[in-house]
Amino acid sequence: MAATSCFQVVLPLTTCSFPSSTSYSKSIKLKPNTIDNLRIKCFASINARNSSSSSNIPMPPINPKDPFLSKLASIAATSPDSLLQDSHASGSDTPPYLDIFESPKLMATPAQVERSVSYNEHRPRTPPPDLPSLLLHGRIVYIGMPLVAAVTELVVAELMYLQWMDPKAPIYIYINSTGTTRDDGESVGMETEGFAIYDSMMQLKNEIHTVAVGAAIGQACLLLAAGTKGHRYMMPHAKAMIQQPRVPSSGLMPASDVLIRAKEAVINRDVLTELLAKHTGNSVEAVANVMKRPFYMDSRRAKEFGVIDKILWQGQEKIMADVMPPEDWDKSAGIKVADPF
Repeated sequence: MAATSCFQVVLPLTTCSFPSSTSYSKSIKLKPNTIDNLRIKCFASINARNSSSSSNIPMPPINPKDPFLSKLASIAATSPDSLLQDSHASGSDTPPYLDIFESPKLMATPAQVERSVSYNEHRPRTPPPDLPSLLLHGRIVYIGMPLVAAVTELVVAELMYLQWMDPKAPIYIYINSTGTTRDDGESVGMETEGFAIYDSMMQLKNEIHTVAVGAAIGQACLLLAAGTKGHRYMMPHAKAMIQQPRVPSSGLMPASDVLIRAKEAVINRDVLTELLAKHTGNSVEAVANVMKRPFYMDSRRAKEFGVIDKILWQGQEKIMADVMPPEDWDKSAGIKVADPF
């Protein structure tokens, strides 16, 4: 009885084959007439199941938009015998019925199809790159800190990288820096930090567009003025300032060392004066005269002094073009110029 129930469960197909009576009896040690009885009971069970399968087994609802089921139904309607072929019996590695698709695809489950309405739905799958890398992709170098060693190292490396990527495309340097000093005037870096960036800019083959946003003080003002002529810009409310280099804190230095530091500061001052005179179009004496004390410049004054070429004021050209000269203002207002005594 155990063997009979086993055959009834394992063989769901409409046809089945058995090995010979002799080999089968040797494997399970049954008599030949017992095997014949098993065959008869197996065929009777299979025929009974096939006759009542359509009425007893409930069929799940079929999705009419499912491409796999639609293809399977069309094949069953045209050639039902092809669905009875066992792909594994013929030695094929393809799972059953998947070969009816030219390119099988995994179908999404209902949980995957259902969309979330939460904010996390739009969260990127991978972390975004850092902002300096995004700016560098647009060929923008942003100097937003005092010129210390770490800032100089990054800026010089970015300039060399952008020239290596494209030696003809322009490079945009946005400047918001207090140079080698802090806001209160205390020195935080050597003057050579600014000179290192300046020398790198002069060695580049690319056009360099400089833009002042916020402040460009000291060595940062030199970098602003060192851009390509005609491409030096300034925001309307930005500030530029030139001043003499500061001697770093001497601490407990001997007097001789303090004197050496002071001489080096004087040399850096003269170099800074010459470079500013070169890029602004002023004389060395004029630049040295205004540098005796901190010389602040707004956007208009910086343009007059030659630090920049244009103020980035959106719509400024149209506004200034529509403004009448002072004489026309007086004439339209009915004001007459008094004759001098």
